[in-house]
Amino acid sequence: MSINKLIRGYEVVIGLETHAQLSTQSKIFSGSPTAFGAEPNTQASPVDLALPGTLPVMNRGAVERAIRFGLAVDAKVANHSIFARKNYFYPDLPKGYQISQYETPVVQGGKIEFFVATGSGQSESRKVNLTRAHLEEDAGKSLHEDYAGLTGIDLNRAGTPLLEIVSEPDMRSSAEAVEYAKTLHELVKWIEICDGNMQEGSFRCDANVSVRKPGAPYGTRREIKNLNSFKFLQQAIDYEIQWQIDLIEDGGKVEQATVLFNPDTGETRAMRLKEDAQDYRYFPDPDLPPLVIAQSWIDEVRAKMPELPRVMAARFQKDYGLPEYDASMMTQSKAFGDFFEAVAKACGQPKLAANWLMGEVSRRLNAEGRELDASPVSAATLATLISRIADSTISNNGAKQVLDALWTCEGQDVDAVIEAKGLKQMSDTGELERILDEVLAANAKSVEEFRAGKEKAFNSLVGQAMKATKGKANPAQVNDLLKKKLG
Repeated sequence: MSINKLIRGYEVVIGLETHAQLSTQSKIFSGSPTAFGAEPNTQASPVDLALPGTLPVMNRGAVERAIRFGLAVDAKVANHSIFARKNYFYPDLPKGYQISQYETPVVQGGKIEFFVATGSGQSESRKVNLTRAHLEEDAGKSLHEDYAGLTGIDLNRAGTPLLEIVSEPDMRSSAEAVEYAKTLHELVKWIEICDGNMQEGSFRCDANVSVRKPGAPYGTRREIKNLNSFKFLQQAIDYEIQWQIDLIEDGGKVEQATVLFNPDTGETRAMRLKEDAQDYRYFPDPDLPPLVIAQSWIDEVRAKMPELPRVMAARFQKDYGLPEYDASMMTQSKAFGDFFEAVAKACGQPKLAANWLMGEVSRRLNAEGRELDASPVSAATLATLISRIADSTISNNGAKQVLDALWTCEGQDVDAVIEAKGLKQMSDTGELERILDEVLAANAKSVEEFRAGKEKAFNSLVGQAMKATKGKANPAQVNDLLKKKLG
């Protein structure tokens, strides 16, 4: 089943613009700090305030992080790019323009690859092409609370370095947009250019949404601004899709606009008519020379790059025999990849390790809102548990009970828990055969039905055998011995 299904006869077209705050200690054109949570206007220098006579100076660390991103997404890192002035008037924009990049950005092209669930446990691979990623400065912030009906201006964020990552309109559902955003979010953290903290505004998305009849030209798009959670991203896109379709079906016409999402009502509302590039009157910034990046600098950054998610996933397929989907799940974060590899090496059961990490471990982490690096069960402990499944010491169901105990009380020994709970499987074949003989004798009707061709009768006999052994028999061994005894 494809996720690119029509909604009420319309195809959805989505592109995302993502602002990633770069992890530099100082701002993009000044030495002011970028730490979050300072008192308003305590981290704004004369350059950030746009006082007369001040000049911007490029932050080398911001450029290096842009290079790192370009290499990570297989993009072209431009040896020569230009900074431009994007002119608009907002109270929290002290210069009356934003220094950004327009015609010649530092990162050109690239792609993001990921998987999207399609239902029934299936998934499809996706690739979203990138248009560009460019460096720019952030604006300040307007504060509307606790000011007796007035608006306050905090310029601490003014000049904070951003990398704006612009996708092509390649996405066709809110689910696809969310998975793209999650993959991009993890990538910028993986290569350590952004901390990804969405609550603090370090990673936020604008979604361009339009609808059209299949085969028709692109519809008019509306841009949903400043979505700082994946949940809100999905809700906002889903509402906007239905709103646009309702408007068109009622004979109306979608107008290009910038809209805001209200998480309390789950609705979008227009903020202003959307500007086009010409409205911003872009022109090269006369205070900044062209950004020139030597090939030797790009090569130097490339040499220091970590193993990328797609490279690690390919290695997991090759070295551990994982299917493509499993390998992608094991590299959903660097912590996840490192944890999986530690478990797989220790237990020698990579597929089983992947299954447990995707299943039981992830289920418990998600229920508690934890990341893997906060798991109460270490990689070494999980490897021991998986080893006990592999050598038939315990059943899969017994292992879940052991994991429950380990999860609620850190530092316990796997074998001690197995012993204390009496979960060790029967290893005495002679004793198991004796019990099976008793089960067959006590269930003559089921035996007769099985020999008459009723397969369900066999499952009933397996169930009786597991009950007779109090769940301590190895189910596979019970199946094999029953089949032999039944001919």
